[in-house]
Amino acid sequence: MKIVAVSDNHGDRKIIEAIVDKYAGNFDGIFHCGDSEFSQDDPLINKLHIVVGNMDFSEFPTDETSRIDDEQVLVTHGHLQDVNNGLLNLELFARSKNATIVLFGHTHQLGVTQDNGVLFVNPGSISYPRGQYASIGGTYAVITADAEHYQVQYYSRSLEPVNKLQFLFTK
Repeated sequence: MKIVAVSDNHGDRKIIEAIVDKYAGNFDGIFHCGDSEFSQDDPLINKLHIVVGNMDFSEFPTDETSRIDDEQVLVTHGHLQDVNNGLLNLELFARSKNATIVLFGHTHQLGVTQDNGVLFVNPGSISYPRGQYASIGGTYAVITADAEHYQVQYYSRSLEPVNKLQFLFTK
């Protein structure tokens, strides 16, 4: 399984279009974790698994689950699970959906962790990053899963891997 996670572009359509152009058709899915600010009729959304963020005014779902190979991928923005105050609510929500991989945004800060066999990935904001890695200028994540491992590689807005931001987790 190989997927892309992106979030919080806040109307910056060109960067999402560049990511779709690079990965569509070669990956199992491109997941947008909300705050796209895209209209419901934008043709670009047909190439994404997309959810609503707190700054979206379209009728996107609040969350979506997708079965890809042996993985149950949950995507949500995170504001409804109060991710600014920790991951407990998100973890409980993920367990209710039997998720093995959880993709979320909202904080504009990239982060990845594994808890009790569930991988949590925040790709950071592609357009308005915050926190320790804000100087990169925006990030998204590529997640690869095989029978034994999860690998998470972060990429910059120039669609290049950020060498110091590659993580390997054992299932």
